Amino acid sequence: MKRSTFLKTLVASVAATGLMGTASLVLAQDKGLVAVSMPTKSSARWIADGDNMVKQLKEKGYKADLQYAEDDIPNQLAQIENMLTKGPKVLVIAAIDGTTLSDVLQKAADKGVKVIAYDRLIRGSKNVDYYATFDNFQVGVLQAQSIEKALDLKGGKGPYNIELFGGSPDDNNAFFFYNGAMSVLDPYIKSGKLVVRSKQMGMDKVGTLRWDGAVAQARMDNLLSAYYSKEHVDAVLSPYDGLSIGILSSLKGVGYGSGSLKMPVVTGQDAEVPSVKSMLRKEQTSTIFKDTRELAKVTVSMVDAMMAGKTPEVNDTKTYNNGVKVVPSYLLKPVSVDASNWKQVLVDSGYYKESQIK
Repeated sequence: MKRSTFLKTLVASVAATGLMGTASLVLAQDKGLVAVSMPTKSSARWIADGDNMVKQLKEKGYKADLQYAEDDIPNQLAQIENMLTKGPKVLVIAAIDGTTLSDVLQKAADKGVKVIAYDRLIRGSKNVDYYATFDNFQVGVLQAQSIEKALDLKGGKGPYNIELFGGSPDDNNAFFFYNGAMSVLDPYIKSGKLVVRSKQMGMDKVGTLRWDGAVAQARMDNLLSAYYSKEHVDAVLSPYDGLSIGILSSLKGVGYGSGSLKMPVVTGQDAEVPSVKSMLRKEQTSTIFKDTRELAKVTVSMVDAMMAGKTPEVNDTKTYNNGVKVVPSYLLKPVSVDASNWKQVLVDSGYYKESQIK
């Protein structure tokens, strides 16, 4: 072989090897498509969830198809059907209404697509493989313990007037939040240390459809008008910051937080910026922080395990029965936040910058 021919062959061989190496690298980085269906952008919390999911999926080598349904059930169903036409390997769903997805999940199963319920349990379907969430019962416990501590109920103080708010009745988590809170509050209600003047108890009476702050504000207006013209409301159980802001607007509208009319203890959840600012103004008392970065990490780990033909890590195989099956779950720990620890929990962890709060 001539020297020039040999060199050309060698160069071609190296180039081919290089190209093959590049192709292998691209293939290694493209592990497939993961579809992510989120309920709404109206809550900062869900925007953070979506951003964290996409970021961590991409870091692991997956493509992500993220869609928001804006709290419209038919829209979420249509979006998921459309996602399935793109050939995802895994479908991650934070459901608007966890009871409406059975048909579309059967279509996913027929295509061999695995399904992870994200933060909200999907009910009535055998085609839910795993569930990634926080310990939702404990969220309610922490909210109630905030009231218990602020009013010194353990110390025997009372009686105090309290009103109860629940989340959206179509969100399975809302019942866990409420039941967790009532596991702490109910003994005080039965003993008379806490008095629900409206007598409105139970999710059928205190639920707030779609977690709507305006609905919560209107209900608080009605409660204050009907039961507190001569009485002082001392605490309000609120399961979510978006409701808390509406409740606080109602309370401030009739003078609470000014003069001698002391602001009640008001709870919350999700550590949204307006509520953290409200805590620093000594309006909202507490919130519950659920680190969406950690939830995304757990969910992506589940995706990774399933794609590798392995069993994802779970830490709960008893709690979450969706009516058809007990869904294997991974529960993360929620953290109670108030004016004393907000910086340590929210800023020092890198979740927020201090400039976002102050």
